[in-house]
Amino acid sequence: MESGGAQDALKILGAVEDCRGSIPSSRPEDIFLCRLLQKDSIPSTSGDGIIEFFEEALALRESSTSELMKLLEDTIGAESLKTMTISQNLQARVSAEVLLLEIDKMTKEEAKSLHEAIDVLHLKHKEYAEDIQIYVRSHSEDASEIKHLEGELEESMAVLEESRRKLINLRMQMDFASGAYNPAAGSVHGNSSPEKSGDKMLCLRELKDSIEEKKILASDRLFELQYAREYNATLSKQLQDVQNELKDEKYVLSSRFYTLVNDQLQHFNAEVEHYKALTDSLQADRSFVIRREKELNAKLESADAARNAIDTESRLGDLELQLQKCISEKNDLEIKMEEAVQDSGRKDIKSEFRVMVSALSREMGMMEAQLSRWKDTAHEALLLREKTQSLKASIAIKSDERKRLADRCTKQKEEIKSIKELIEKLHKEELELQIFLDLYGNESYDNRDVADIRESERRALSQAEVLRNALEEHNLELRVKAANEAEVACQQRLSAAEAEIAELRAKLDASERDASELAEAIKIKVAEAEAYISEIETIGQAYEDMQTQNQHLLHQVTERDDYNIKLVSDSVKIKQAQNSLLSEKQALVKELEQVNLSVESLKLKISDGEEQVSFSRHYSAASIFY
Repeated sequence: MESGGAQDALKILGAVEDCRGSIPSSRPEDIFLCRLLQKDSIPSTSGDGIIEFFEEALALRESSTSELMKLLEDTIGAESLKTMTISQNLQARVSAEVLLLEIDKMTKEEAKSLHEAIDVLHLKHKEYAEDIQIYVRSHSEDASEIKHLEGELEESMAVLEESRRKLINLRMQMDFASGAYNPAAGSVHGNSSPEKSGDKMLCLRELKDSIEEKKILASDRLFELQYAREYNATLSKQLQDVQNELKDEKYVLSSRFYTLVNDQLQHFNAEVEHYKALTDSLQADRSFVIRREKELNAKLESADAARNAIDTESRLGDLELQLQKCISEKNDLEIKMEEAVQDSGRKDIKSEFRVMVSALSREMGMMEAQLSRWKDTAHEALLLREKTQSLKASIAIKSDERKRLADRCTKQKEEIKSIKELIEKLHKEELELQIFLDLYGNESYDNRDVADIRESERRALSQAEVLRNALEEHNLELRVKAANEAEVACQQRLSAAEAEIAELRAKLDASERDASELAEAIKIKVAEAEAYISEIETIGQAYEDMQTQNQHLLHQVTERDDYNIKLVSDSVKIKQAQNSLLSEKQALVKELEQVNLSVESLKLKISDGEEQVSFSRHYSAASIFY
């Protein structure tokens, strides 16, 4: 794999994960669309705008998948280039040291790419840790705000409770005052204060209504507080789940980045093991060759020693025979010389004998020199024979190694071809899955279309198998017919005219067969066209369903916007009502003070009236007594 391929793939997948991480909490349908389109949110626009938005999002999704596929193709091409270079080096009979250096260089490049990928993963881990800290900080801020709201609610509840107690006390005082004052006032003043009592009753009713409204408001605030607590609990639970997922080894092991890096690491480990196996095999072959060469050298040395011993023994025997012959000839010559000396003491005979002795000694020296030269040539011949045998052995070993490496290269080429076929198959499956994903984008998908497509595909496969079998049988029949025609032509030796007639008939049959095959091919193409038309119709239906779903989603978005606007207006109204209640509370407090003052004045009047009544009783009793 190239040094930057893993990093680019991690960047693309990181962008996908960032898009997924920024999706807000909303309905499952919106989350599904956002994750499918890799967007943060869906805009609330009209029909044409939302269609353009979906088309742009799908185009971006297709471009990202195509970039990933290009990266995979580039990495596979780089691997194939590496294998081709290795095979070329092996075919070029490069030494094992050069191969080891190249393999070491490749492993260093792979280790560098792995380090880059691990650095990218560390950066992503730091980003996730910072996001978690930000989330925890926001959660703590929300919790503090909720506590502050709870304190405010408790204060408002305490104020309401105090106002309720004051109201109860005021009601008791008013009941007591009305019970004590009404008969006395009727007896003394007659019809003096019915309007004032009616006003007081209206004030009391208004006060009761305001208290009821405050109770309702307090219950609403309590409900909001409970809802906020529940929402805080759900947020804390989600935070705990996220922390558990991040702490969980299974989540880390099942994450996309970890699986991608683990797959790359396994691939690199497999390549390293493969190259190590190659180097080990080369080292083993090298050690085996060296050991074999040493064994052959030892065997050749022993054989040479034995051969040299045998040759030297045979040559020594020959030389001994020659020496014996020379000695015998010398003895004969000496005898002859002595006889000649005895016969005649002439000096010329002595000189001749001396010349003969010197010539004989010279010939013996020449024979000894020739013998030494023969020994040297024999030794050189043995060395050359050993070298030729060792070279033959090394040539055989190298040829075996070449065959093994060629077999390995062919196997690797087959593996590369199978991997390319698998990639093409995966690409086709991805395209099919993309089509099915686009079809399954709406929930109202009809399963009968899939069954019809599968049935048509099965029928097409069965028809293709039948046509293939018929073609094979037809080819076999043609071969048998041609053999029979050739045999009949050879046996009967027909004339040239009959041969031409047979050839014309064969051409006519072939043209008829071609016409039938073309008709069948046209039928198959028509069936495929019908299948494509049905698929286009299903895709059009799916597109219409998607448009209806988009309209439904737009309607839901508008309803949610209206609901949000209504909530804002309700909150404004509630704040206004709260302010009005506070003003009414202040007015009621003032009215309570006025009522207390009026009650005190009434008490003074009642005490004065009682004194007057007692004085009138005393006066009437005194008048009766007198």
